[in-house]
Amino acid sequence: MKITEEFALEFAQEWISAFNAHDLERVLSHYSADFVIKSPVAARLLALQDGVVSGKEAVRAYWIRALEKMPDLHFELLDVLVGTDGLTLYYLNTGSGKKTAEVMTFNGQGLVCQVAAYYG
Repeated sequence: MKITEEFALEFAQEWISAFNAHDLERVLSHYSADFVIKSPVAARLLALQDGVVSGKEAVRAYWIRALEKMPDLHFELLDVLVGTDGLTLYYLNTGSGKKTAEVMTFNGQGLVCQVAAYYG
C-alpha cells in the first residue's frame, strides 16, 4: 500500500482520537489480525525481554492492562511522518509528559501489520 500524506494525516487523527477515547475496539480496527508490536513499555509491563507482542488478541490483552494502569492516558499529536509503506506518529503522552514515536508499517489491505515504538 502506498501511503499518501492525506491518508497519513487522517489515520493519525483517527488513531489519536480512538486512543484518547480509550475505545480499544476502535483502535484495534486499524490493525491486522497477525500484527506485531515491539515496545519497551510492553517489555516492562509484560516482563518480556524483547518487548515483542504478536497477534491482535495478545496486543488487546496488553493494551487492556496498559489502560488499566494508566487510566488518564491522553495523547497529543505532534507530527506525522510519511514513508512508502508506512508512517510514523510522533506524539506527547500528556499524562507523563513523555514523547513517543510509533513507526507503523501497513499491509496491502491498509491495515497496520507491524509497529515499533520508541519513547523519550
